[in-house]
Amino acid sequence: MDYDNLRLTDWLPTTRKEMEIRGWDSLDVIIVSGDAYVDHPAFGAAVIGRLIEAEGYKVGILPQPNWKDDLRDFKKLGAPNLFFGVTAGCMDSMVNHYTAARRKRSNDAYTPGGEIGFRPDYATIEYTKILKTLFPDVPVMIGGIEASLRRVTHYDYWKDQLMPSILVDSGADVLVYGMGEMPLKALIKAVAQGIPMNTLKNIPQTAVLIPREDPLPNEAWQTVELSSHEVCQQDKIAYARNFKYIETESNKQKANRLTQVVGDKKLIINPPYPTMTEKEIDASFDLPYTRLPHPKYKTRGTIPAFEMIKFSVNMHRGCFGGCSFCTISAHQGKMIASRSEESIIKEVEQVTKMPDFKGYISDLGGPSANMYKMKGKVQEICDRCVSPSCIHPMVCHNLDTSHKPLTALYKKVNELPAIKKAFVSSGIRYDLLVDDYNVSDETDSLDEYMEQLVKHHIPGRLKVAPEHTSEPVLRIMRKPSFKHFHTFKKKYDAANEKAGLKQPLVPYFISSHPGCELQDMANLAIETKDMGFQLEQVQDFTPTPMTVATEIYYTGVHPYTLQPIYTVKDPQEKKDQNKFFFWYKSENHQWIKDKLNKAKHPHLIKQLLSFAPKRDSFKDAIMEKQFVKKEFPRPFERMYGKQAPGKKK
Repeated sequence: MDYDNLRLTDWLPTTRKEMEIRGWDSLDVIIVSGDAYVDHPAFGAAVIGRLIEAEGYKVGILPQPNWKDDLRDFKKLGAPNLFFGVTAGCMDSMVNHYTAARRKRSNDAYTPGGEIGFRPDYATIEYTKILKTLFPDVPVMIGGIEASLRRVTHYDYWKDQLMPSILVDSGADVLVYGMGEMPLKALIKAVAQGIPMNTLKNIPQTAVLIPREDPLPNEAWQTVELSSHEVCQQDKIAYARNFKYIETESNKQKANRLTQVVGDKKLIINPPYPTMTEKEIDASFDLPYTRLPHPKYKTRGTIPAFEMIKFSVNMHRGCFGGCSFCTISAHQGKMIASRSEESIIKEVEQVTKMPDFKGYISDLGGPSANMYKMKGKVQEICDRCVSPSCIHPMVCHNLDTSHKPLTALYKKVNELPAIKKAFVSSGIRYDLLVDDYNVSDETDSLDEYMEQLVKHHIPGRLKVAPEHTSEPVLRIMRKPSFKHFHTFKKKYDAANEKAGLKQPLVPYFISSHPGCELQDMANLAIETKDMGFQLEQVQDFTPTPMTVATEIYYTGVHPYTLQPIYTVKDPQEKKDQNKFFFWYKSENHQWIKDKLNKAKHPHLIKQLLSFAPKRDSFKDAIMEKQFVKKEFPRPFERMYGKQAPGKKK
């Protein structure tokens, strides 16, 4: 793309004037989004808009319309010929707005200047209600992560109650869940043929409401009936059982249909499409994105989320980790959909032509950066699998965990003339690089990958996510034993020493996760202190819809075993757990002594508050941190499932 000669018409229209420049008097589809419009494959509204355009339809975008005035923003593009598409944006609007302590956030990464207040709470519901009032005869399709993860009865942390499928409260005609390319193509084709959207009840990867007594369409699908919304409201155990079925079916290659009674309606959740093929995912990423924010934002400041990823390239979708607190698999799927080398190299070359590019790719990554090209060795075994994770409690013998395709791709990117460095910043699954944990690798690729990664692709520091040190908590999290992190650190340190480099590890940890008690946090602080860490990347557990951890938080039991699990809920206790991360701050020392004495664990005080080991090359680490911050901003965590970044401690 010739960035020096971009025209306004290179973006999808956002105003009537932009429609007129194109010679359009109406649009076929209008997308309403809670995010600012960034025409980039990391932003869902842009992906859907470009897909509809590629199908031959006229599409426009209403980004962050004002819902508090006379609603003129919702009217300015007129009524679409086919339907409205509504998304809250790249994050659930409540996660976007509030911290784990339910405090209002001070910034919005998806708004120019990071300003807050440009989208409503429960944005999908609010936008759809407005559209149904203004344009009662126009169908509304909802999608994106907020709709996807709220497609069935779910616990809402901010209201502290169960909410029904978002179809009920929004009044939308159809819901597309997961990555929307395949179901959207089928929907738009049917609607363009004149089939009313509210009659489309059997398109895969969609959810609809029908009258309770109506027969189910498409009897070829097997059906699992969930406990009704009303039963779930009265019976937490029934609600917990529901989740086991929901997660199991969302991770299957050949899933069953789910149904649930909600009042006088019946919710139908059709099985998902198969994992996208290489050709299909390439087609999505190869659409003609400008990769830039719409010019309308030039005077409003930068969009933080865009600044973090503008020189990055996403190589695949999906994650087979199945972490209990994460929503990636519920939205993107468990199976990895990987792009071709050709598509990735093509995008890298496009990035090199962007304004202000200085030779550095900030991230060659994905939800978990080192899962590229990984899949089952025998697909028929995967087709029968119902496990939520391919690597917990151990790495599946049928999983091809070879890192050779990824290592080869890194080398090809490095050989491009315009590339000085191509970094991996989105975080890796460290356990896949531990030989005594990942016994599935038959290609002896792990050491080669580690050497390539350490020598050429770390932007000063490497991010990994052990999440905790307690064995019982890690089992609930579906994460490996912390002993494997010790092994990884030794291997990583040795690789750095061999390369003559000093690149610190930056481990991520979570407090207040189900199963975690105060003593577990004290032990976490002691063990990480003994390893030489002063933790920075930490967060308090935030219950988000459709995760195992959230169901435990609400019901008090594990949805697979129905056995009770202790979970801290009191706000002060949650603060107390989080405070142990910062044992090294002198103002916390007396507090730690008091807490551990009260908890009758005085023996831990000396271990935690004795003289801390000096960090290796501390001055160098600080210099590297400043360098990273200045030149290569930390890429925004992949939009699907990672906890939203809170205010830095």
